[in-house]
Amino acid sequence: MVQKTLTPKEIVEKLDQHIVGQKEAKRAVAIALRNRWRRQNLPKELAEEISPKNIIMIGPTGVGKTEIARRLAKLDNSPFLKIEASKFTEVGYVGRDVESMIRDLVDIAVNMVKAEEQEKVKPRAAEIAEERLLDILLPPGPIEKRVEGQSSEVSLSSYHDQTREKLRRLLREGKLNDRYVDLEVEETRSIPMIEIFTSSGVEDMGLNIKEVFGNIFPQKKKLRRIKVPEALEILEQEEAQKLVDMDKVIKTAIERVEESGIIFLDEIDKIVGSNTEHGPDVSREGVQRDLLPIVEGSNVNTRYGMVKTDHILFIAAGAFSSSKPSDLIPELQGRFPIRVEMEPLGKEEFIRILTEPHNALIKQYTEMLATEGVKIVITDEAIAEIAEFAVMVNEKTENIGARRLYTIMETLLDEISFNAPDLRGKEIVIDANYVKEKLSDIVEDEDLSRYIL
Repeated sequence: MVQKTLTPKEIVEKLDQHIVGQKEAKRAVAIALRNRWRRQNLPKELAEEISPKNIIMIGPTGVGKTEIARRLAKLDNSPFLKIEASKFTEVGYVGRDVESMIRDLVDIAVNMVKAEEQEKVKPRAAEIAEERLLDILLPPGPIEKRVEGQSSEVSLSSYHDQTREKLRRLLREGKLNDRYVDLEVEETRSIPMIEIFTSSGVEDMGLNIKEVFGNIFPQKKKLRRIKVPEALEILEQEEAQKLVDMDKVIKTAIERVEESGIIFLDEIDKIVGSNTEHGPDVSREGVQRDLLPIVEGSNVNTRYGMVKTDHILFIAAGAFSSSKPSDLIPELQGRFPIRVEMEPLGKEEFIRILTEPHNALIKQYTEMLATEGVKIVITDEAIAEIAEFAVMVNEKTENIGARRLYTIMETLLDEISFNAPDLRGKEIVIDANYVKEKLSDIVEDEDLSRYIL
């Protein structure tokens, strides 16, 4: 994977294309990613001894914590899992077993690698699928055709081949697209979910009965009458699955999880015990102790085999409004050596979020409405006004950071979005006055703004 050779500066530049501000956090994750590449280029004996430098991001919701981790994983083509730490509870309490996040990450990696392998065999799968479809369109069998002066065997074979090639040409030119064929497809059945109680806790696992009992329950098939393009697509998928070596997929997926997996542990502050007079919060501290071996490095049993967690990068995040990282148990603190405080977002950052990134909000809404034939033009003054309202609402109510921009944009464009099919061909200019007219009353009424914005 070429992306692994990105320098820290290049990683930050890539992140800048999608996330506004947060320079310190971007630097921290860029160094962590580069360190992973450096470790992989060391002698094996030394590489095994170097553990990843896990990170804690401290800041309120909506400032870019999750987005930084997600974009980082995409840059490195790494298996990525986001999970709330508050979903876990100590063994014996109701909740998920902490090891389940490793199992989930392996499932993600297997699907990733499988999709990559299917893409590689796609040309070959397309060839086989085409032959199968031609067999359906022209089943092999006796053809009543005799040519004078030639043996019956040769003439029949030759005529069959000519007809088949003619059908192949028509198929590739799309002239058979309206034709129906009868195709046997596997009947999709819901996989039963069985709750299993293991020594490590209660775990919901999807068990495919066919996998457990082999071919005792063969897959049911049903005959469907479908158009040629859909039949070709189904056959291509079937052939691609047959061509993929699942043993190789599983081996590669486990290696990728062990060497480049990233787990984003959100709401880490929710498992910090509350300092009350009634003694320690046993359940929360228990979750930390259960997390510790996973973060430190241990072997986790998954349905694909044992997975080592020694070199998985953990990025934790939390608001820490009523606690601080030093309230975590000392052993867990030591496993998160890098601490980054996220910068709060103000009016200038909101303006940049609305306009600068590749997936900027203004671009998203203008392109969405353009599909209806409606052109909306949002002036710079209107954008500044939207940012101002976002800051005001965040100050008056709960501060949800950049997510506030979504609620404001939805409220602002509510009427246009609803009537868009009837406005085809029109150009609508949204200026500062339009923004004030739509939002002023809501923002001024605190009770109303709590519900709407």
